Amino acid sequence: MVKLDYPFSKDAIKKLKVGDMVLISGKLFTGRDAVHHRIHKGKKPPVDLKNQIIYHCGPVVLEGKDGSFEVKAAGPTTSIREEPYQWEVIRDYGILGVIGKGGMGAKTLKACKEYGCVYMHAIGGAAQVLAEKIKSVDNVYWKDLGSPEAIWELTVEDFPVVITMDSHGNSLHADVDSKSSDTLKSLL
Repeated sequence: MVKLDYPFSKDAIKKLKVGDMVLISGKLFTGRDAVHHRIHKGKKPPVDLKNQIIYHCGPVVLEGKDGSFEVKAAGPTTSIREEPYQWEVIRDYGILGVIGKGGMGAKTLKACKEYGCVYMHAIGGAAQVLAEKIKSVDNVYWKDLGSPEAIWELTVEDFPVVITMDSHGNSLHADVDSKSSDTLKSLL
């Protein structure tokens, strides 16, 4: 088990390899389809994403009467929808990590290698367990996109992920696809 603590550094990210189980403590920013699309269209994000981690997540957040927030569920959303934009976000904003589920494609893998980033898989179906790892909601940006699509600034402790694309060009997703394809061909 590898501990990854905020502030995140490119050196720490480059040490991570496909298959590493990681516990993240520190800051995460959520960002789903609408955020990536808005950034892709040229709108600068309201937060500095350099050396940050984006979590493909639309958390279920309750707002208290005092303006405080409580995250009830925070499971990953399917990342491949961000494939058209993710590489540009990594390149243009210096992202060091992306968390989601289901993996990403060749463009994102190339960006991870070229710009020193990793893709991390969080467990789908464990939204309440992952929400327990969120210690605070520090801010929310772009609320006009709606609660699940807004950028939520979260502080997490021991948030569990597995590295499935590393900064060295390795991809567990590509390996599984290749092996599955070979097995299918041998069966046909």
